[in-house]
Amino acid sequence: MKVSKVFAAVAFVASFAAHAAHAEGTCPNDGVVRFGVEPYESAQRLLPVYNDLADLIGKKLGCKVQLFVATSYNAEIEAMRNDKLEIGEFGPLGYVLAHQVAHAEAVATFAGEDGKPATYTASIVTWPGSGVKTIADIKGQSFAFSDPSSTSGHLFPAYGLSKNSIDPDHGVKAIYAGSHTASYEALRNHKVQAGELNSEEIASAKLHNEFDPKAFVTLWQSQPIPLDPLAVRGDLPAEFKTRLANVLSSLDLHELPEADQKFLAANENPALKTTPQTDASYDQIRDLIKTLHVDLAKL
Repeated sequence: MKVSKVFAAVAFVASFAAHAAHAEGTCPNDGVVRFGVEPYESAQRLLPVYNDLADLIGKKLGCKVQLFVATSYNAEIEAMRNDKLEIGEFGPLGYVLAHQVAHAEAVATFAGEDGKPATYTASIVTWPGSGVKTIADIKGQSFAFSDPSSTSGHLFPAYGLSKNSIDPDHGVKAIYAGSHTASYEALRNHKVQAGELNSEEIASAKLHNEFDPKAFVTLWQSQPIPLDPLAVRGDLPAEFKTRLANVLSSLDLHELPEADQKFLAANENPALKTTPQTDASYDQIRDLIKTLHVDLAKL
């Protein structure tokens, strides 16, 4: 009887050890999955929301998910290129570059009310009394972009300027504010004559009671743009990558605290769910890159 108990105990320990080893093997990087987020808002606003989102992903995945809010779009891309991120939320332009140089693969995005991938818009705006009446008047004026690697903060406004015969590189006095929020503040405080303003930043400003529609004049607006993809690093183990993609594309953000839900809903995610996304959805961004002759390597 004692012998059988000893064997049973040994078998239990062996089984437990094997299970623990298997569990450890399901999460790369010593059990920590690193999640990068672009600075599309101030870190003060992003951190509480995305820390909770990281915890939710970790709960579904069965791994610890560690958040990394990048200091710039390129910093996030470089982090994935150097194998320091397993997951990244990129802007559409940033994603195209990340796909090209860091093997990022879009697997999910935020859903609209219809359950399909949501979209947003970019615009070129000025303020009443700026002296700018039409988009043609922007030529030679100060203009706030957000970041060189931003889709709605640089690529689309540059496209809008170009379509109206204004060279986005030399036809305006370009200022790169660093984020959509900083660009918005430059416009709101009349530090520039015109600049970019996307629909997500407008929604965020409304959430914080900081948006007065009478304070801005829209001169140009883009067609719908696909939202930021949630991308995974392409060289992850196949089994884990599949499991990670399944989790990222089926999140119910109603499980987050109410304050987080308000923030995400205001940022063009009214359904508060994620849905599958594909790399091909960003081909229109690639077409824009060709039109503007953008050298991604120099961003």
